Amino acid sequence: MKFITTTEIGKKWNLSARRVGVLCSEGRIPDVQKTGNTWLIPENAVKPADARIKSGKYIKSMNGTEEHAK
Repeated sequence: MKFITTTEIGKKWNLSARRVGVLCSEGRIPDVQKTGNTWLIPENAVKPADARIKSGKYIKSMNGTEEHAK
């Protein structure tokens, strides 16, 4: 299996190298390896889905309970 760096995969996925590094540290890209300060990503890795909220409804935590903002 061939590995590439965060900079190379960032260009391929149209993301910054920093964002790719965050995705690696969050475990959202499978089979990554960290060598020293460098993340090595499999060449055939699939870009993870965007996890941002798209519905416009944000969940706020109040006193340990979850409520939907209106």
